[in-house]
Amino acid sequence: MSMTSRHRLRSGSALGSFLVLATLVWNIRFVLFSSYGSEAPSHTLTILIWHWPFHHPLNLSGDVCLDLYGIQSCQLTPNRKQYSHADVVVFHHHDLEKKGFDMPTESRPPGQKWVWATLESPSNSHGLGIWNNIFNWTLSYREDSDIFVPYGQMVPKSFVTFDIPNKTGLVTWVVSSYRKSQERASFFKELSSHLKVDIYGKAVKKPLCSSCLLPTVSRYYFYLALENSVHRDYITEKLWQNSFVAGAVPVVLGPSRKNYERFVPPDSFIHLSDFNSTKNLANFLVSMTPERYHQFFRWRKRYAVKTYTDWRERFCIICSSYSSLPQTKVYSDLEGWFWE
Repeated sequence: MSMTSRHRLRSGSALGSFLVLATLVWNIRFVLFSSYGSEAPSHTLTILIWHWPFHHPLNLSGDVCLDLYGIQSCQLTPNRKQYSHADVVVFHHHDLEKKGFDMPTESRPPGQKWVWATLESPSNSHGLGIWNNIFNWTLSYREDSDIFVPYGQMVPKSFVTFDIPNKTGLVTWVVSSYRKSQERASFFKELSSHLKVDIYGKAVKKPLCSSCLLPTVSRYYFYLALENSVHRDYITEKLWQNSFVAGAVPVVLGPSRKNYERFVPPDSFIHLSDFNSTKNLANFLVSMTPERYHQFFRWRKRYAVKTYTDWRERFCIICSSYSSLPQTKVYSDLEGWFWE
């Protein structure tokens, strides 16, 4: 029995799935609070955000780290007048690259740590060589970062069920930036010669509003979670948000299957390396039975998904990690580390 509109998996409505996941995200916070607070610093730390990432300031009223994320003794501020008193200063690499970016002109206060932060891959991070011997810590999706902040993670669960959304389409892809030189571009072209892929996004002049993306993807059995470049640990919202949260099975192009399996169950996704040709992959997708499809969701009995989407949370995590971070570390070859 192939996956056509005549053989849909009727396991609950898409709306019901989203409401369950929304409730779950809030419940997950209580699990995370205890782990965040387990390494609370002995005094209130001041984290100076030198530039808001992409110049998008966020609300810092109240005790943000405690109120939103359960992280104690942590103050975020964009106020450069507090530079001399800040325990940590965070610099976002995308902004370091921009013309007119200004670094602090005052001497660095004793004991102050500087953090280099990015969620982009090495292929999309330029000019790294000029920042040697400046930063003490890194904050990124790389597991070996000093402050490890992935795009998402699996969290244990035992109290919420998951219903597979109703399906009306086979494969979809949402892409905002599309260049023919990218590996994912050639893969998409070849896959499209074997089966129909519904494509959305700015790159094809079919944008989806922010509230439309997940409901749209949820109607498809499979989502092409194709990274714009292939690097270690570079597993983005394409997997976590667009696939898992939406309730579609991800077909991934990125680092090795082994790398993915460090973060997600091996039966939760389809890796391009699982097939010796794109044609064989296409045949596998088209001939999928409902019984086989359900197997991709077995992990839902044990785990739920938490996504990281708020830069305030990422910066607050600096405080929960602070006491365990190396106090004398300096990156003498930032580019070498990031590209390794």
